[in-house]
Amino acid sequence: MTTTVVVAGKGGTGKTTISALLVHLLSQKGVVLAIDADPATNLNQALGVPVGETVGRIREEMSQSVQTGAFSPTLSKQEYLDGRIRAALDEYKGFDLLAIGRPEGPGCYCAANNMLRLSIDKLGQNYRYVVIDSEAGMEHISRQTTRDVDILLIVSDLTQRGIRTAAAMKSLVRELRTSVGKVCLVVNRSLNGLPPEIEETINKYNFELMATIRQDPNLAELEVKGLPTTQLPQDSPLRTGVTQLIDRVGL
Repeated sequence: MTTTVVVAGKGGTGKTTISALLVHLLSQKGVVLAIDADPATNLNQALGVPVGETVGRIREEMSQSVQTGAFSPTLSKQEYLDGRIRAALDEYKGFDLLAIGRPEGPGCYCAANNMLRLSIDKLGQNYRYVVIDSEAGMEHISRQTTRDVDILLIVSDLTQRGIRTAAAMKSLVRELRTSVGKVCLVVNRSLNGLPPEIEETINKYNFELMATIRQDPNLAELEVKGLPTTQLPQDSPLRTGVTQLIDRVGL
Protein backbone atom coordinates (compact mmCIF):
# COMPACT_ATOMS: atom_id res chain seq x y z
CA MET A 1 0.00 0.00 0.00
CA THR A 2 1.32 3.42 -0.97
CA THR A 3 1.53 6.31 1.51
CA THR A 4 1.55 9.79 -0.03
CA VAL A 5 3.17 12.63 1.92
CA VAL A 6 2.99 16.24 0.73
CA VAL A 7 5.33 18.82 2.23
CA ALA A 8 3.96 22.35 1.87
CA GLY A 9 4.64 25.80 3.29
CA LYS A 10 5.53 29.33 2.39
CA GLY A 11 8.85 30.00 0.71
CA GLY A 12 11.98 29.95 2.83
CA THR A 13 10.72 27.66 5.59
CA GLY A 14 12.98 24.75 4.66
CA LYS A 15 10.35 22.46 3.14
CA THR A 16 12.68 21.22 0.37
CA THR A 17 15.35 20.35 2.93
CA ILE A 18 12.79 18.43 5.00
CA SER A 19 11.42 16.74 1.85
CA ALA A 20 14.90 15.56 0.88
CA LEU A 21 15.53 14.08 4.31
CA LEU A 22 12.14 12.37 4.24
CA VAL A 23 13.02 10.79 0.89
CA HIS A 24 16.48 9.79 2.12
CA LEU A 25 15.28 8.26 5.40
CA LEU A 26 12.14 6.61 4.04
CA SER A 27 14.14 5.01 1.22
CA GLN A 28 15.72 2.88 3.95
CA LYS A 29 12.26 1.45 4.65
CA GLY A 30 10.92 1.06 1.11
CA VAL A 31 11.25 2.47 -2.41
CA VAL A 32 10.20 6.14 -2.65
CA LEU A 33 8.82 8.16 -5.53
CA ALA A 34 10.12 11.70 -4.93
CA ILE A 35 8.14 14.35 -6.81
CA ASP A 36 9.55 17.85 -7.10
CA ALA A 37 6.43 19.95 -7.65
CA ASP A 38 8.21 23.25 -7.07
CA PRO A 39 8.90 25.08 -10.37
CA ALA A 40 12.27 26.13 -8.91
CA THR A 41 13.28 22.43 -9.10
CA ASN A 42 15.61 22.29 -6.09
CA LEU A 43 14.80 18.88 -4.62
CA ASN A 44 17.39 17.14 -6.78
CA GLN A 45 20.12 19.42 -5.39
CA ALA A 46 19.09 18.64 -1.82
CA LEU A 47 19.23 14.94 -2.70
CA GLY A 48 22.56 15.30 -4.48
CA VAL A 49 21.39 14.07 -7.90
CA PRO A 50 20.95 15.68 -11.34
CA VAL A 51 17.53 16.40 -12.80
CA GLY A 52 16.53 15.34 -16.28
CA GLU A 53 13.30 15.75 -18.23
CA THR A 54 10.47 17.64 -16.55
CA VAL A 55 6.77 16.85 -16.69
CA GLY A 56 6.09 20.49 -17.60
CA ARG A 57 8.16 20.10 -20.74
CA ILE A 58 6.42 16.83 -21.64
CA ARG A 59 3.02 18.46 -21.20
CA GLU A 60 4.09 21.42 -23.33
CA GLU A 61 5.35 19.19 -26.13
CA MET A 62 2.12 17.19 -26.16
CA SER A 63 -0.04 20.35 -26.23
CA GLN A 64 1.96 21.82 -29.11
CA SER A 65 1.84 18.54 -30.99
CA VAL A 66 -1.94 18.35 -30.63
CA GLN A 67 -2.42 22.01 -31.66
CA THR A 68 -0.31 21.62 -34.80
CA GLY A 69 -1.93 18.33 -35.82
CA ALA A 70 1.33 16.42 -35.48
CA PHE A 71 0.09 14.15 -32.68
CA SER A 72 -0.33 10.56 -33.86
CA PRO A 73 -4.00 9.52 -34.16
CA THR A 74 -3.04 5.92 -33.34
CA LEU A 75 -1.89 6.82 -29.80
CA SER A 76 -4.13 8.11 -27.02
CA LYS A 77 -2.95 11.19 -25.15
CA GLN A 78 -3.16 9.29 -21.86
CA GLU A 79 -0.92 6.50 -23.19
CA TYR A 80 1.52 9.11 -24.50
CA LEU A 81 1.75 10.84 -21.12
CA ASP A 82 2.05 7.55 -19.23
CA GLY A 83 4.96 6.46 -21.41
CA ARG A 84 6.78 9.79 -21.40
CA ILE A 85 6.48 10.19 -17.64
CA ARG A 86 7.83 6.69 -17.02
CA ALA A 87 10.74 7.50 -19.33
CA ALA A 88 11.36 10.81 -17.49
CA LEU A 89 11.89 9.08 -14.15
CA ASP A 90 15.42 9.45 -12.79
CA GLU A 91 16.23 6.25 -10.92
CA TYR A 92 18.56 6.12 -7.92
CA LYS A 93 19.22 3.75 -5.05
CA GLY A 94 16.09 3.60 -2.92
CA PHE A 95 14.16 6.30 -4.78
CA ASP A 96 13.08 7.59 -8.16
CA LEU A 97 12.79 11.31 -8.89
CA LEU A 98 10.18 13.03 -11.02
CA ALA A 99 10.39 16.79 -11.58
CA ILE A 100 7.17 18.59 -12.49
CA GLY A 101 8.87 21.80 -13.64
CA ARG A 102 6.87 24.69 -15.07
CA PRO A 103 4.81 25.26 -18.23
CA GLU A 104 6.97 26.80 -20.92
CA GLY A 105 4.22 28.64 -22.74
CA PRO A 106 0.87 30.39 -22.24
CA GLY A 107 -2.50 28.71 -22.40
CA CYS A 108 -4.83 26.46 -20.46
CA TYR A 109 -3.52 23.04 -19.50
CA CYS A 110 -6.65 21.81 -17.70
CA ALA A 111 -7.18 18.70 -19.83
CA ALA A 112 -3.47 17.86 -19.84
CA ASN A 113 -3.29 18.38 -16.06
CA ASN A 114 -6.14 15.94 -15.54
CA MET A 115 -4.35 13.29 -17.61
CA LEU A 116 -1.14 14.13 -15.79
CA ARG A 117 -2.85 13.47 -12.47
CA LEU A 118 -4.02 10.06 -13.70
CA SER A 119 -0.48 9.21 -14.87
CA ILE A 120 1.11 10.17 -11.56
CA ASP A 121 -1.56 8.34 -9.55
CA LYS A 122 -0.94 5.20 -11.61
CA LEU A 123 2.84 5.56 -11.29
CA GLY A 124 2.69 6.12 -7.52
CA GLN A 125 1.01 2.76 -6.95
CA ASN A 126 4.34 1.07 -7.64
CA TYR A 127 6.03 2.65 -4.60
CA ARG A 128 5.87 2.23 -0.84
CA TYR A 129 6.04 5.98 -0.35
CA VAL A 130 5.38 9.05 -2.48
CA VAL A 131 6.94 12.25 -1.14
CA ILE A 132 5.95 15.50 -2.85
CA ASP A 133 7.92 18.70 -2.33
CA SER A 134 5.14 21.18 -3.09
CA GLU A 135 5.69 24.65 -4.46
CA ALA A 136 5.47 27.62 -2.10
CA GLY A 137 1.86 28.28 -1.20
CA MET A 138 -0.93 25.88 -2.09
CA GLU A 139 -1.06 25.97 -5.89
CA HIS A 140 -0.04 22.32 -6.19
CA ILE A 141 -2.75 21.23 -3.76
CA SER A 142 -5.41 23.47 -5.32
CA ARG A 143 -4.65 22.07 -8.79
CA GLN A 144 -4.81 18.58 -7.25
CA THR A 145 -1.84 17.27 -9.20
CA THR A 146 -2.20 14.20 -7.00
CA ARG A 147 -5.62 12.85 -6.11
CA ASP A 148 -5.14 11.52 -2.55
CA VAL A 149 -2.91 12.79 0.24
CA ASP A 150 -2.36 10.63 3.32
CA ILE A 151 -0.23 13.11 5.27
CA LEU A 152 0.06 16.84 4.63
CA LEU A 153 3.00 18.39 6.47
CA ILE A 154 2.81 22.19 6.53
CA VAL A 155 6.19 23.68 7.40
CA SER A 156 6.45 27.04 9.17
CA ASP A 157 9.30 29.08 10.52
CA LEU A 158 9.29 30.45 14.05
CA THR A 159 7.17 33.53 13.31
CA GLN A 160 3.57 34.58 13.85
CA ARG A 161 3.23 35.23 10.13
CA GLY A 162 4.49 31.76 9.36
CA ILE A 163 1.97 30.09 11.67
CA ARG A 164 -0.91 32.20 10.33
CA THR A 165 0.09 31.35 6.74
CA ALA A 166 0.18 27.67 7.67
CA ALA A 167 -3.29 27.99 9.20
CA ALA A 168 -4.60 29.58 6.00
CA MET A 169 -3.18 26.64 4.03
CA LYS A 170 -4.83 24.19 6.39
CA SER A 171 -8.18 25.91 5.91
CA LEU A 172 -7.78 26.04 2.13
CA VAL A 173 -6.87 22.39 1.75
CA ARG A 174 -9.95 21.31 3.67
CA GLU A 175 -12.11 23.43 1.36
CA LEU A 176 -10.54 22.21 -1.88
CA ARG A 177 -9.97 18.53 -1.23
CA THR A 178 -12.03 15.69 0.13
CA SER A 179 -9.29 13.09 0.46
CA VAL A 180 -6.66 14.30 2.91
CA GLY A 181 -5.68 12.27 5.94
CA LYS A 182 -3.55 13.95 8.59
CA VAL A 183 -2.81 17.67 8.35
CA CYS A 184 0.15 18.42 10.61
CA LEU A 185 2.34 21.39 11.46
CA VAL A 186 6.13 21.27 11.49
CA VAL A 187 7.93 24.24 13.03
CA ASN A 188 11.42 24.50 11.58
CA ARG A 189 14.53 26.39 12.74
CA SER A 190 13.59 26.62 16.38
CA LEU A 191 16.25 28.17 18.61
CA ASN A 192 15.13 27.21 22.10
CA GLY A 193 11.88 25.35 21.86
CA LEU A 194 8.61 27.20 21.24
CA PRO A 195 8.06 30.70 22.66
CA PRO A 196 4.72 30.87 24.52
CA GLU A 197 3.36 33.38 21.98
CA ILE A 198 3.95 30.93 19.12
CA GLU A 199 2.50 28.06 21.12
CA GLU A 200 -0.61 30.13 21.83
CA THR A 201 -1.14 30.85 18.11
CA ILE A 202 -0.70 27.18 17.21
CA ASN A 203 -3.35 26.23 19.76
CA LYS A 204 -5.64 28.99 18.53
CA TYR A 205 -5.75 27.40 15.08
CA ASN A 206 -6.15 23.86 16.48
CA PHE A 207 -3.01 22.66 14.75
CA GLU A 208 -1.55 19.24 15.45
CA LEU A 209 2.10 20.13 16.05
CA MET A 210 3.99 17.08 14.85
CA ALA A 211 7.58 18.30 15.22
CA THR A 212 9.69 21.24 16.33
CA ILE A 213 13.03 21.05 14.54
CA ARG A 214 15.98 22.97 15.90
CA GLN A 215 18.12 25.30 13.80
CA ASP A 216 20.91 23.18 12.33
CA PRO A 217 24.36 24.82 12.24
CA ASN A 218 25.62 22.09 9.90
CA LEU A 219 23.30 23.09 7.07
CA ALA A 220 24.97 26.39 6.19
CA GLU A 221 28.33 24.70 5.63
CA LEU A 222 26.79 22.13 3.29
CA GLU A 223 25.08 24.86 1.29
CA VAL A 224 28.29 26.88 0.99
CA LYS A 225 30.09 23.81 -0.37
CA GLY A 226 27.17 22.86 -2.62
CA LEU A 227 26.74 19.51 -0.88
CA PRO A 228 23.38 17.75 -0.55
CA THR A 229 21.25 17.83 2.59
CA THR A 230 21.56 14.06 2.82
CA GLN A 231 25.20 14.50 3.94
CA LEU A 232 24.18 16.03 7.27
CA PRO A 233 25.84 14.26 10.22
CA GLN A 234 23.86 11.45 11.82
CA ASP A 235 23.39 13.44 15.03
CA SER A 236 22.53 16.76 13.37
CA PRO A 237 19.41 18.52 14.75
CA LEU A 238 17.71 18.52 11.36
CA ARG A 239 18.27 14.84 10.64
CA THR A 240 17.25 13.96 14.21
CA GLY A 241 14.11 16.11 13.91
CA VAL A 242 13.00 14.53 10.64
CA THR A 243 13.70 11.03 12.03
CA GLN A 244 11.41 11.82 14.98
CA LEU A 245 8.83 13.27 12.59
CA ILE A 246 8.74 10.00 10.63
CA ASP A 247 8.08 8.08 13.84
CA ARG A 248 5.38 10.47 15.05
CA VAL A 249 3.34 10.41 11.84
CA GLY A 250 3.55 6.63 11.71
CA LEU A 251 5.75 6.21 8.65
